[in-house]
Amino acid sequence: MLKANKKTLIITSVITILPIFVGLFFWNRLPDVMATHFGIDNAADGFSSKAFAVFGLPLFCLFILWICAFVTAHDPRKKNISPKMFTLVLWIVPIISVFVSVIMYPVNLGYEMDITLFAEVFMGLLFIIIGNYLPKARLNYTIGIRIPWTLDNENNWNRTHRFAGYLWMASGLLLIVAALIGLGRTIWILGIFFIMVMIPCIYSYVLHVKYNM
Repeated sequence: MLKANKKTLIITSVITILPIFVGLFFWNRLPDVMATHFGIDNAADGFSSKAFAVFGLPLFCLFILWICAFVTAHDPRKKNISPKMFTLVLWIVPIISVFVSVIMYPVNLGYEMDITLFAEVFMGLLFIIIGNYLPKARLNYTIGIRIPWTLDNENNWNRTHRFAGYLWMASGLLLIVAALIGLGRTIWILGIFFIMVMIPCIYSYVLHVKYNM
């Protein structure tokens, strides 16, 4: 699987560390201590050295990318992981790496941004994309909703992921709308996360108990 996706892995690896070159370009303009984490009120509440922010974060993301690729490629049921699903796995980390740099560098260069709004819209789009792919996930031990009832029965797996796919896409859209109209952000985010995680698990358990699947 890794050999078949070697080109994609190289491209996504390069994109993942692309923020390093952006950081080097702006190196002299960046502060020695950079804001790297922000609260729900857009205020910086986490700081790192310039070297760690520019080099450490992208390299850590690169490490995560390769770990995800390796683990997915060596899944006991890797034959059930479609090329599209594996491609999605390879692209999530570089997208996040670029997203972090798009927020981190402008803020540390003195530009004002509504970071929370930007992050919520980004997460909403990500949930919609993942939700679109969830129904395509076949039974495996790496990608998907891996709970006892889905792993024990393929019909349960398929129905749960089809249901979760629609739920994730709807939740992503709801998160974007909530962000754009300025609803209570913390409550909405936590509530949507709870729905996305718990409801599919409950649905899977109901299928297991009621239909013995």
